[in-house]
Amino acid sequence: MHVLLAAGGTAGHVEPALNVADALRRSDPDIEITVLGGERGLESALVPARGYDLVTVPSVPMPRRPGRDLLALGPRVRRAVRQTVQILRSEHVDVVVGFGGYAAVPAYLAARRTHTPLVIHEANARPGWANRLGARFTRHVYASFPESMAGARPMALPLRHSLATLDRADARAAARSHFGLGQDSRVLLVFGGSQGAQRLNAVVAAALPALRAQGIDVLHAYGSRNDPPAPSPGYVAVPFIERMDLAYAAADIALTRAGAMTCAELAAVGLPAIYVPLPIGNGEQRLNALPVVSAGGGLIREDDDLTAEWLVETVASVLHDEGRLLAMEAAASRHGVRDADDLLARAVLQAATGGRG
Repeated sequence: MHVLLAAGGTAGHVEPALNVADALRRSDPDIEITVLGGERGLESALVPARGYDLVTVPSVPMPRRPGRDLLALGPRVRRAVRQTVQILRSEHVDVVVGFGGYAAVPAYLAARRTHTPLVIHEANARPGWANRLGARFTRHVYASFPESMAGARPMALPLRHSLATLDRADARAAARSHFGLGQDSRVLLVFGGSQGAQRLNAVVAAALPALRAQGIDVLHAYGSRNDPPAPSPGYVAVPFIERMDLAYAAADIALTRAGAMTCAELAAVGLPAIYVPLPIGNGEQRLNALPVVSAGGGLIREDDDLTAEWLVETVASVLHDEGRLLAMEAAASRHGVRDADDLLARAVLQAATGGRG
């Protein structure tokens, strides 16, 4: 069995693909797995680090406005599709699995041309154009928000196994020691996705003295492209968190953007969060967070409304109210799904074998 996973660009596209790859390998160590990515993007670092082979094709990002880039799109797509067709045939690929993004388009078109079974997963409440295109070529379409795509079947976002199996309470002491956080403190985790978020960074910097006065420690992933904050007692700032399982175990509440992967992870591990949707794009981040917030597992604050004063008051009111905190943790956990990686891996094998596997 040879599986080609199409994922490129952001961690939100690459990470679920790698989580499914891990689940496939757990089910059968002899399965061959290749990841198809673009010529630029986080896949160049993330895929080899997880032990999988990466092949690249020309990137085909969809221009947002008419112009020369739109006119050049056709030739770029044709060149990428030709290369992908060669990969599918030479590697004897049995099934293509796509998660959207610019690496997915040539994979979807090549799968159609070669009659290779195609499985698609859409994570966001508003699908991207790549998955809307690919869904026309297959009946194997799964979505975290199935109402967003006609004919899609419900399937939560595949998570990393270390998160799917995380017991936050059991891991808390070791996690706090790992980061140098106080064992008896309440902890606010702040992160803005793989690149950080300057807006969150600025608000946290302004709120930090008042948070510390409330006895709240802060673990802050500020993003490798941003300037490092000044260190201070009870404040741990790192450019990037490699062990998100430990970060989630160490924290009592999170302040974060609302990417699909972030929302899925926080709900699955039962960590309440304040979601600050990215104020650009098509509004999908707010829609991503709404289900867990409606269930009682978090709060939403619009970017323009996030202030240091509001953050201190809100975080302190939650963290110093044990009953409210426990209720939010339980609500998040009830909304979270931990086994989507294994479920989607099973669906991939069934698609590859025509329903026999």
